[in-house]
This record gives sequence, C-alpha cells and structure tokens, in this order.
Amino acid sequence: MSEEQKVKQEQEAVKQAQAAEAKNAEQATEQQVSGNAADIVDAETEAMIARITELEAALEASEAKVKEQQDSVLRARADVDNMRRRTEQEIDKARKFALEKFAGELLPVIDNMERAVEMADKENEAIKPMVEGVELTLKTMTDTVEKFGLNAIDPQGQPFNPELHQAMSIQESAEHEPNTVMMVMQKGYELNGRVVRPAMVMVSKAPQGNVDEKA
Repeated sequence: MSEEQKVKQEQEAVKQAQAAEAKNAEQATEQQVSGNAADIVDAETEAMIARITELEAALEASEAKVKEQQDSVLRARADVDNMRRRTEQEIDKARKFALEKFAGELLPVIDNMERAVEMADKENEAIKPMVEGVELTLKTMTDTVEKFGLNAIDPQGQPFNPELHQAMSIQESAEHEPNTVMMVMQKGYELNGRVVRPAMVMVSKAPQGNVDEKA
C-alpha cells in the first residue's frame, strides 16, 4: 500500500470518529433537553395542583360562610316570627280579658237585679211596671255583657264540673243521678272561656240505702 493510500485511510477514520462523536453529542443534548422539559412540566403541574387545591379550600370556606349566614338569617327569621306570634297572643289575651276586673265588679249588680225580679210580686199591679222596668234593664245589661264575651254559667240538672262549679253542699237524691247539680244557688260567669266566678251549686249523691246488690 502506498503512502498516499495510508493517509486517505487515516483521514477517513478521523472523519468517522468525528461523525460518531458528533452523533453522541447530539444524542446527549437531546436527552438533556428532554429531561429539562420534563422537569419544567412537572414543576408547572405541581404549581397548578397547588393552585387548584388552594381554590378548592377557598371555595369550601366561602360555602361554609354562606351556609352559616343562611342559618343565622333563618334563626333570626324564626325569632321574629316567634316574637310576633307571642305579641299577637298577648294582645289577643289582653283584648279578651281587659274587662275581667270590671266584670267581677258588675256581677253583684246583676245578681241583685235577678233576686229583685225573682222576689217581686208579679201579681201586684202597683209594682208591676217597676218589675217590668227592672226585667228590661236586666236583659239589656246581660245582652250587653254577652257581646263582650261574659256569659252566665247556669248548670241546673247538668253533671257537676269542678272547673266550672263550686259545690256548696252534697245531698242524697233518688231523683237525680249521682254527681248532678240539683240546685244553683248562685250563677257563675265566664269571660271568653275563662271562669270569672264559678257557679255555687248543690250536688246530688246516691242514697245510702240504695246499694246495688249485684256489685
């Protein structure tokens, strides 16, 4: 082999070595760039995840605050409704029973007028106009107080009710069922369902000799 051919082979070998070295360098660069890109993507992903987590936490806090405010509004509304209802009840009660004291003072007047009518000699022509005047006045008065909710309790012949009646005496009676009002000694009165004065009554009981042998 000539000297010239040897030089050409050496030059060709150098070129191949340089080409291989350049290719290796290129591959290394590509790997480095790829690694850097992956690192950048990972960092951006972590930042995005952190931001999303932060926003979710803020959203939950906002929702909790809104719910708390809604609950406060509902509680306040319920308190207002309860207060309004209690106020209306108190006003209604005051309206119904404002005349209770006045009615208590008026009852003896009605009692006396009723006694006067009961005891009057209605056959006596001399006092007949006066009796009729008292009866008319009594009727006018009772009609007027009834308009304001004051009603008489007159339980003649009715079962005894301790919430409405006051037993002044208990008598044996074969003509009445036990625990029946035999006589009303004084009428009672109630104002809009509230007892102002219980009726004073005589109550029946079974005769002692009337024993049920089957019992």
